[in-house]
Amino acid sequence: MSQINVRIDEAVKSQAELIFEDLGLNMTTAINMFIKKVIRENGLPFDLKADPFYSSHNVSELKRRAQAFDLADASVITKSMAELEAMANE
Repeated sequence: MSQINVRIDEAVKSQAELIFEDLGLNMTTAINMFIKKVIRENGLPFDLKADPFYSSHNVSELKRRAQAFDLADASVITKSMAELEAMANE
């Protein structure tokens, strides 16, 4: 029998333990089930996908917009703070 030490965020561990408990499992059994499933499928038993928000296209667009914001001409503002506050109070 081998032992594996894993570091995990305490909140994540607690949430997982609650779910495993509801399923009648403990952490060790759940992790062993996961590893056996990995072996059976010869890979992860779920799709692994990157968050599309962080695609190269989106990151480039976010950088472009941040630069445009940083370089923006202050004369674009057409209302004074007093006018904006008055609008907010309407």
